[in-house]
Amino acid sequence: MRNLTGLTSRRPFTLLGILLALLVIVAFVLVALNAQQAGSSPQKTIVVTTRDLPPRIPIDAGSLALKTIPVPADYPQVYFTQIRDVAGTIPLVPIPSGQAVTSNDVAKPNQALGSQSEYLPIPSGYVAITIPTSEQQGVANYIQPDDYISVIATVSTGPKVAAKTIFTNLHVIRVGAAASSSAGGTSSASSLTVVVTECQAEIITWFLTYASLKYSLESYHDYLQPGAQTPDPTCPSVAAAKGVTLPLIQAAYPTLF
Repeated sequence: MRNLTGLTSRRPFTLLGILLALLVIVAFVLVALNAQQAGSSPQKTIVVTTRDLPPRIPIDAGSLALKTIPVPADYPQVYFTQIRDVAGTIPLVPIPSGQAVTSNDVAKPNQALGSQSEYLPIPSGYVAITIPTSEQQGVANYIQPDDYISVIATVSTGPKVAAKTIFTNLHVIRVGAAASSSAGGTSSASSLTVVVTECQAEIITWFLTYASLKYSLESYHDYLQPGAQTPDPTCPSVAAAKGVTLPLIQAAYPTLF
């Protein structure tokens, strides 16, 4: 009877141990099933970066590659599958090397707004300045971004009226205001944004104030090659500009006076 009583008293603990063992086995099975389901996500080839990409600088195709990763079927369609769809876009935030590029990270050049917009293509040692234009002044609106123009100044001093080309090979980087450049309208532009040295910017400002300017569109056969605009040794930086006065303008362009 004592042995039977001992067996009876130990039976609940035996059953409890069996129950705990079953629970552990069920937990392992559930974990294995979840891991198998996670590993069975469909594979997708997406665009990733091959180097760190800073914001505001257009992405070149050489900084991108394709990589295949598991992506759940119900995941939002934020990835790009073609390099050509990302090349030329503007990063809105820094994108580390090896990271997938998503539609939230980039914008098309004319869609990046405010402080997130792309940098203007200004070579080192140069600045951008905006000059007024019109149909008669600016070659009937044929001037487009990446064209090169010459600037003709007309000065009237008493009975004398003289005109002279004061600058050539000025690179036009924008036509019209940024807000309207992406609108796709056909209205006449009222301004041109050109690349000049700071010294040239001062001279242009003087002529805009005391004379009149007109522009001529140069032949595309004579355009400078990309990257050929090296710093001007006579005005290598913004700090090199010292201001202009009438005597300086008269000395630089004596035939106008």
